[in-house]
Amino acid sequence: MTLIAPFWLLLLIPVALLAVTYVVMALRRTSYAVRFTNLDLLDKVAPSRPGWRRHVPAVALLFMFALLVVGFARPTTEVQVPRERATIMVAFDVSASMGATDVSPNRFEAAKRAARQFVEGLPERFNLGLVSFSSAATVAVPPTLDRQAVLRALDRLGTASGTAIGEAVYSSLEAIAALDSEEEAPPAHIVLLSDGSNTTGRTLSDAAAEATARGVPVTTIAYGTADGTISLSGNEVPVPVDGPALRGLAESAGGGFYEAASGDELQAVYEDIGTSVGYRTERQEVWQWFVAAGLIFALIAAVTSMLWFSRLP
Repeated sequence: MTLIAPFWLLLLIPVALLAVTYVVMALRRTSYAVRFTNLDLLDKVAPSRPGWRRHVPAVALLFMFALLVVGFARPTTEVQVPRERATIMVAFDVSASMGATDVSPNRFEAAKRAARQFVEGLPERFNLGLVSFSSAATVAVPPTLDRQAVLRALDRLGTASGTAIGEAVYSSLEAIAALDSEEEAPPAHIVLLSDGSNTTGRTLSDAAAEATARGVPVTTIAYGTADGTISLSGNEVPVPVDGPALRGLAESAGGGFYEAASGDELQAVYEDIGTSVGYRTERQEVWQWFVAAGLIFALIAAVTSMLWFSRLP
Protein backbone atom coordinates (compact mmCIF):
# COMPACT_ATOMS: atom_id res chain seq x y z
CA MET A 1 0.00 0.00 0.00
CA THR A 2 1.24 3.49 -0.85
CA LEU A 3 0.01 6.97 0.07
CA ILE A 4 -0.76 9.76 -2.38
CA ALA A 5 -0.73 12.51 0.27
CA PRO A 6 1.50 11.23 3.09
CA PHE A 7 1.91 14.72 4.63
CA TRP A 8 -1.51 14.23 6.24
CA LEU A 9 0.14 11.65 8.51
CA LEU A 10 1.59 14.58 10.48
CA LEU A 11 -1.84 14.77 12.10
CA LEU A 12 -1.01 11.49 13.84
CA ILE A 13 1.31 13.48 16.11
CA PRO A 14 -1.52 15.25 18.01
CA VAL A 15 -3.42 11.93 18.07
CA ALA A 16 -0.39 10.29 19.71
CA LEU A 17 -0.12 13.20 22.19
CA LEU A 18 -3.79 12.78 23.01
CA ALA A 19 -3.23 9.06 23.68
CA VAL A 20 -0.26 9.80 25.95
CA THR A 21 -2.28 12.43 27.83
CA TYR A 22 -5.08 9.96 28.41
CA VAL A 23 -2.70 7.31 29.75
CA VAL A 24 -1.07 9.83 32.12
CA MET A 25 -4.47 10.97 33.42
CA ALA A 26 -5.60 7.39 33.90
CA LEU A 27 -2.46 6.56 35.90
CA ARG A 28 -2.90 9.71 38.00
CA ARG A 29 -6.52 8.75 38.72
CA THR A 30 -5.34 5.33 39.87
CA SER A 31 -2.79 6.97 42.16
CA TYR A 32 -5.49 9.11 43.80
CA ALA A 33 -7.63 6.04 44.37
CA VAL A 34 -4.76 4.24 46.13
CA ARG A 35 -4.28 7.23 48.47
CA PHE A 36 -7.91 6.96 49.58
CA THR A 37 -7.31 4.36 52.33
CA ASN A 38 -10.86 4.13 53.79
CA LEU A 39 -11.98 1.30 51.48
CA ASP A 40 -15.32 0.76 53.23
CA LEU A 41 -16.31 4.39 52.66
CA LEU A 42 -15.04 4.16 49.04
CA ASP A 43 -17.35 1.19 48.39
CA LYS A 44 -20.31 3.17 49.73
CA VAL A 45 -19.46 6.27 47.69
CA ALA A 46 -18.65 4.39 44.47
CA PRO A 47 -19.94 0.82 44.92
CA SER A 48 -19.69 -0.05 41.22
CA ARG A 49 -16.47 0.87 39.50
CA PRO A 50 -16.44 0.63 35.65
CA GLY A 51 -12.99 -0.98 35.47
CA TRP A 52 -11.78 -1.61 31.94
CA ARG A 53 -15.04 -0.38 30.41
CA ARG A 54 -14.21 3.23 31.13
CA HIS A 55 -11.33 3.03 28.62
CA VAL A 56 -13.38 1.67 25.70
CA PRO A 57 -14.89 4.96 24.45
CA ALA A 58 -11.56 6.77 24.63
CA VAL A 59 -9.67 4.00 22.83
CA ALA A 60 -12.38 3.84 20.16
CA LEU A 61 -12.11 7.59 19.62
CA LEU A 62 -8.34 7.37 19.27
CA PHE A 63 -8.72 4.63 16.66
CA MET A 64 -11.27 6.78 14.84
CA PHE A 65 -8.89 9.75 14.71
CA ALA A 66 -6.00 7.58 13.49
CA LEU A 67 -8.06 5.89 10.76
CA LEU A 68 -9.45 9.20 9.51
CA VAL A 69 -5.93 10.64 9.31
CA VAL A 70 -4.77 7.65 7.22
CA GLY A 71 -7.82 8.10 5.02
CA PHE A 72 -6.87 11.75 4.43
CA ALA A 73 -3.43 10.50 3.27
CA ARG A 74 -5.26 8.74 0.37
CA PRO A 75 -3.89 5.17 0.59
CA THR A 76 -3.78 3.14 -2.62
CA THR A 77 -3.31 -0.53 -3.33
CA GLU A 78 -2.98 -2.75 -6.40
CA VAL A 79 -6.11 -4.57 -7.48
CA GLN A 80 -6.83 -6.95 -10.35
CA VAL A 81 -9.36 -5.64 -12.84
CA PRO A 82 -10.83 -7.89 -15.56
CA ARG A 83 -9.68 -6.96 -19.05
CA GLU A 84 -12.42 -5.84 -21.37
CA ARG A 85 -10.69 -7.32 -24.44
CA ALA A 86 -7.58 -9.31 -25.25
CA THR A 87 -6.17 -11.63 -27.90
CA ILE A 88 -4.60 -14.92 -26.81
CA MET A 89 -2.73 -17.22 -29.18
CA VAL A 90 -2.11 -20.76 -27.98
CA ALA A 91 0.94 -22.25 -29.75
CA PHE A 92 0.82 -26.04 -29.38
CA ASP A 93 3.75 -28.38 -30.02
CA VAL A 94 2.68 -31.38 -32.14
CA SER A 95 6.18 -32.81 -32.68
CA ALA A 96 6.72 -36.56 -32.46
CA SER A 97 8.33 -36.25 -29.04
CA MET A 98 4.92 -35.29 -27.64
CA GLY A 99 4.08 -38.99 -27.88
CA ALA A 100 6.37 -39.76 -24.93
CA THR A 101 4.62 -41.65 -22.14
CA ASP A 102 6.45 -40.10 -19.19
CA VAL A 103 3.16 -38.22 -18.74
CA SER A 104 0.02 -40.37 -18.60
CA PRO A 105 -1.38 -41.41 -21.06
CA ASN A 106 1.20 -39.47 -23.09
CA ARG A 107 2.37 -35.87 -23.33
CA PHE A 108 0.21 -35.13 -26.35
CA GLU A 109 -3.15 -36.31 -25.00
CA ALA A 110 -2.59 -34.86 -21.55
CA ALA A 111 -1.60 -31.52 -23.07
CA LYS A 112 -4.69 -31.43 -25.29
CA ARG A 113 -6.91 -32.14 -22.31
CA ALA A 114 -5.35 -29.33 -20.28
CA ALA A 115 -5.50 -26.96 -23.26
CA ARG A 116 -9.21 -27.64 -23.66
CA GLN A 117 -9.86 -26.62 -20.08
CA PHE A 118 -7.75 -23.50 -20.58
CA VAL A 119 -9.78 -22.56 -23.66
CA GLU A 120 -13.08 -23.13 -21.87
CA GLY A 121 -11.98 -21.07 -18.88
CA LEU A 122 -10.97 -17.90 -20.73
CA PRO A 123 -13.39 -14.94 -20.65
CA GLU A 124 -15.85 -15.00 -23.54
CA ARG A 125 -14.86 -11.48 -24.62
CA PHE A 126 -11.31 -12.63 -25.44
CA ASN A 127 -10.27 -13.48 -28.97
CA LEU A 128 -8.52 -16.85 -29.00
CA GLY A 129 -6.45 -18.46 -31.72
CA LEU A 130 -4.51 -21.71 -32.13
CA VAL A 131 -1.15 -22.37 -33.81
CA SER A 132 0.19 -25.91 -34.16
CA PHE A 133 3.85 -26.51 -34.91
CA SER A 134 6.22 -29.34 -35.69
CA SER A 135 8.68 -28.89 -38.61
CA ALA A 136 6.59 -25.84 -39.59
CA ALA A 137 3.97 -23.68 -37.92
CA THR A 138 0.35 -23.51 -39.02
CA VAL A 139 -2.42 -21.19 -37.87
CA ALA A 140 -5.07 -23.82 -37.11
CA VAL A 141 -7.60 -21.18 -35.99
CA PRO A 142 -7.19 -17.40 -36.42
CA PRO A 143 -8.15 -15.33 -33.35
CA THR A 144 -11.89 -15.67 -32.83
CA LEU A 145 -14.60 -15.52 -30.20
CA ASP A 146 -15.81 -18.95 -31.33
CA ARG A 147 -14.52 -21.31 -28.63
CA GLN A 148 -15.97 -24.37 -30.33
CA ALA A 149 -13.85 -23.74 -33.41
CA VAL A 150 -10.71 -23.81 -31.26
CA LEU A 151 -11.84 -26.93 -29.40
CA ARG A 152 -12.58 -28.75 -32.66
CA ALA A 153 -9.15 -27.79 -33.99
CA LEU A 154 -7.51 -29.16 -30.83
CA ASP A 155 -9.29 -32.46 -31.33
CA ARG A 156 -7.98 -32.69 -34.91
CA LEU A 157 -4.32 -32.18 -34.02
CA GLY A 158 -1.86 -34.98 -34.79
CA THR A 159 1.87 -35.36 -34.29
CA ALA A 160 4.67 -34.97 -36.87
CA SER A 161 8.45 -34.65 -36.87
CA GLY A 162 10.46 -31.50 -36.15
CA THR A 163 10.07 -28.60 -33.70
CA ALA A 164 9.87 -25.07 -35.11
CA ILE A 165 9.33 -23.00 -31.97
CA GLY A 166 10.56 -19.77 -33.54
CA GLU A 167 8.19 -20.18 -36.46
CA ALA A 168 5.32 -20.74 -34.05
CA VAL A 169 6.00 -17.35 -32.45
CA TYR A 170 6.16 -15.63 -35.85
CA SER A 171 2.92 -17.28 -37.01
CA SER A 172 1.19 -16.25 -33.80
CA LEU A 173 2.36 -12.66 -34.22
CA GLU A 174 1.08 -12.52 -37.78
CA ALA A 175 -2.30 -13.89 -36.73
CA ILE A 176 -2.54 -11.24 -34.02
CA ALA A 177 -1.55 -8.47 -36.44
CA ALA A 178 -4.18 -9.60 -38.95
CA LEU A 179 -6.92 -9.23 -36.34
CA ASP A 180 -5.74 -6.20 -34.39
CA SER A 181 -5.41 -3.71 -37.23
CA GLU A 182 -7.16 -0.87 -35.41
CA GLU A 183 -5.27 2.04 -33.86
CA GLU A 184 -5.72 0.91 -30.26
CA ALA A 185 -5.55 -2.85 -30.50
CA PRO A 186 -6.38 -4.87 -27.35
CA PRO A 187 -3.44 -6.43 -25.49
CA ALA A 188 -2.20 -9.71 -26.92
CA HIS A 189 -0.35 -12.65 -25.40
CA ILE A 190 1.19 -15.83 -26.78
CA VAL A 191 1.08 -19.00 -24.68
CA LEU A 192 3.49 -21.56 -26.13
CA LEU A 193 3.71 -25.16 -24.97
CA SER A 194 6.59 -27.36 -26.07
CA ASP A 195 8.64 -30.30 -24.85
CA GLY A 196 11.74 -29.98 -27.03
CA SER A 197 14.39 -27.79 -28.54
CA ASN A 198 14.03 -25.57 -31.59
CA THR A 199 15.25 -27.80 -34.43
CA THR A 200 14.24 -25.89 -37.54
CA GLY A 201 13.15 -22.49 -38.81
CA ARG A 202 14.01 -19.10 -37.32
CA THR A 203 15.86 -18.89 -34.04
CA LEU A 204 14.36 -18.29 -30.63
CA SER A 205 16.35 -15.08 -30.21
CA ASP A 206 14.94 -13.69 -33.47
CA ALA A 207 11.42 -14.70 -32.43
CA ALA A 208 11.84 -13.07 -29.01
CA ALA A 209 13.14 -9.87 -30.59
CA GLU A 210 10.19 -9.71 -32.97
CA ALA A 211 7.67 -10.34 -30.17
CA THR A 212 9.29 -7.63 -28.06
CA ALA A 213 9.23 -5.18 -30.96
CA ARG A 214 5.49 -5.78 -31.38
CA GLY A 215 4.80 -5.58 -27.66
CA VAL A 216 3.44 -9.13 -27.39
CA PRO A 217 4.68 -11.15 -24.38
CA VAL A 218 5.43 -14.84 -24.92
CA THR A 219 4.75 -17.18 -22.02
CA THR A 220 6.27 -20.64 -22.39
CA ILE A 221 5.48 -23.97 -20.78
CA ALA A 222 8.19 -26.65 -20.70
CA TYR A 223 6.15 -29.84 -20.65
CA GLY A 224 7.44 -33.30 -19.81
CA THR A 225 10.31 -34.79 -17.83
CA ALA A 226 14.00 -35.50 -18.38
CA ASP A 227 13.20 -39.23 -18.68
CA GLY A 228 10.84 -39.12 -21.65
CA THR A 229 11.45 -41.49 -24.56
CA ILE A 230 9.69 -42.40 -27.81
CA SER A 231 9.99 -45.53 -29.92
CA LEU A 232 11.55 -45.06 -33.38
CA SER A 233 12.25 -48.07 -35.60
CA GLY A 234 12.21 -50.34 -32.57
CA ASN A 235 14.62 -48.16 -30.58
CA GLU A 236 13.88 -46.06 -27.51
CA VAL A 237 15.01 -42.50 -28.23
CA PRO A 238 15.36 -40.04 -25.33
CA VAL A 239 13.28 -36.87 -25.67
CA PRO A 240 14.04 -34.79 -22.56
CA VAL A 241 12.28 -31.47 -22.20
CA ASP A 242 14.45 -28.41 -22.97
CA GLY A 243 13.56 -26.06 -20.15
CA PRO A 244 16.47 -23.61 -20.46
CA ALA A 245 15.67 -22.75 -24.10
CA LEU A 246 12.02 -22.09 -23.33
CA ARG A 247 12.93 -20.08 -20.24
CA GLY A 248 15.25 -17.93 -22.33
CA LEU A 249 12.52 -17.28 -24.89
CA ALA A 250 10.03 -16.24 -22.21
CA GLU A 251 12.45 -13.98 -20.39
CA SER A 252 13.57 -12.29 -23.61
CA ALA A 253 9.97 -11.79 -24.79
CA GLY A 254 8.65 -10.42 -21.51
CA GLY A 255 6.47 -13.40 -20.62
CA GLY A 256 6.43 -16.00 -17.88
CA PHE A 257 8.07 -19.42 -17.79
CA TYR A 258 6.48 -22.55 -16.36
CA GLU A 259 7.47 -26.17 -16.01
CA ALA A 260 4.99 -29.03 -15.86
CA ALA A 261 5.83 -32.69 -15.47
CA SER A 262 2.29 -34.07 -15.31
CA GLY A 263 -1.18 -33.41 -16.60
CA ASP A 264 -2.30 -31.99 -13.24
CA GLU A 265 0.69 -29.66 -13.10
CA LEU A 266 -0.01 -28.48 -16.63
CA GLN A 267 -3.61 -27.74 -15.74
CA ALA A 268 -2.47 -25.68 -12.76
CA VAL A 269 -0.08 -23.78 -15.04
CA TYR A 270 -2.86 -23.00 -17.50
CA GLU A 271 -5.11 -21.79 -14.68
CA ASP A 272 -2.38 -19.46 -13.46
CA ILE A 273 -1.78 -18.12 -16.95
CA GLY A 274 -5.50 -17.61 -17.46
CA THR A 275 -5.61 -15.45 -14.34
CA SER A 276 -2.58 -13.39 -15.36
CA VAL A 277 -3.74 -12.68 -18.92
CA GLY A 278 -7.40 -12.22 -18.00
CA TYR A 279 -6.77 -9.40 -15.58
CA ARG A 280 -4.70 -6.24 -15.44
CA THR A 281 -3.28 -4.68 -12.30
CA GLU A 282 -4.43 -1.19 -11.43
CA ARG A 283 -3.62 1.01 -8.45
CA GLN A 284 -6.80 2.25 -6.81
CA GLU A 285 -7.48 4.49 -3.84
CA VAL A 286 -8.89 2.75 -0.75
CA TRP A 287 -9.31 5.76 1.56
CA GLN A 288 -13.02 5.06 1.88
CA TRP A 289 -12.31 1.84 3.79
CA PHE A 290 -10.31 3.75 6.40
CA VAL A 291 -12.98 6.41 6.72
CA ALA A 292 -15.67 3.75 7.09
CA ALA A 293 -13.62 1.97 9.77
CA GLY A 294 -13.11 5.28 11.55
CA LEU A 295 -16.86 5.93 11.58
CA ILE A 296 -17.46 2.44 13.00
CA PHE A 297 -15.07 3.18 15.88
CA ALA A 298 -16.83 6.51 16.44
CA LEU A 299 -20.12 4.63 16.69
CA ILE A 300 -18.57 2.18 19.17
CA ALA A 301 -17.35 5.09 21.30
CA ALA A 302 -20.79 6.72 21.32
CA VAL A 303 -22.77 3.54 22.02
CA THR A 304 -20.51 2.26 24.83
CA SER A 305 -20.40 5.69 26.46
CA MET A 306 -24.20 6.04 26.48
CA LEU A 307 -24.85 2.45 27.60
CA TRP A 308 -22.28 2.32 30.37
CA PHE A 309 -22.04 5.94 31.50
CA SER A 310 -25.28 7.55 30.21
CA ARG A 311 -23.34 10.26 28.41
CA LEU A 312 -21.59 10.89 25.10
CA PRO A 313 -17.78 10.65 25.01
